[in-house]
Amino acid sequence: MSRAPVSPLPLVYGPHPDQVADLFLPAAEPGPRAPLVLFFHGGFWRAEHDRRHVAGFAGALAAQSGCAVVSVEYRRVGGGGGWPVTFTDTALAVDQVPRLAAQAAPGRIDPARVVYAGHSAGGHLALWAALRHRLPDGAPGRTGTPPAVLGVLALTPTADLAWADELGSGRGAVAAFLGGGRAQIPDRYAAADPAALGVPAGRTVVVHGTLDEALPVAMARRYAARTGAALHELAECGHFDVIDPDSAAWPVVTGALRTIV
Repeated sequence: MSRAPVSPLPLVYGPHPDQVADLFLPAAEPGPRAPLVLFFHGGFWRAEHDRRHVAGFAGALAAQSGCAVVSVEYRRVGGGGGWPVTFTDTALAVDQVPRLAAQAAPGRIDPARVVYAGHSAGGHLALWAALRHRLPDGAPGRTGTPPAVLGVLALTPTADLAWADELGSGRGAVAAFLGGGRAQIPDRYAAADPAALGVPAGRTVVVHGTLDEALPVAMARRYAARTGAALHELAECGHFDVIDPDSAAWPVVTGALRTIV
């Protein structure tokens, strides 16, 4: 995670200072334009965690996968985010960033070949973005048709918000994010929880370490069983190994992406 990537190209998808993103390009090669990965960082949706901690990951993924990678920032709890703002930011990003990325790198990116990806809380946002057509009427970010996405790469995702809240994951992060528990605000959970929304658009691949102490691998197992998502369990890997290009998890992560694009 600490390696210094090639300097990314900055993108701005909205007027707020956190409605920005970093575009990492693969090496220029003859042939088809590169697919685009929209990556949402983790940090339990809290403002103290931003996209800087995944810069090395995003740069390495672009360099080694042949995909362009956009590391998306969004408003978070403590910085004006939470319900519903983080969701509207996510929706705006997936709607606008493919076009912006293609404009920033003319001829290099295919904006019609998009993968949503994310780690931890960002994995939740990536799954949610591929479920916008399944949201209840009136929910923030809802669309009438499935998103045009190749699939989702979810790395140790918070795939079940209700369960994560029961566990107290991230020191009460889910309740802070949505504004309470499911018993208090069932409508918000119904519009936000991937575990309650069915099968995402495209192919879904989940990668989860068996030693993850932030989110149990059992959550990934249950989510995969419910939705048919492909699940790669990584023995002896923890929560952050999946975003470390120097870890044993890295070949699995890049291989999982190749199955989607």
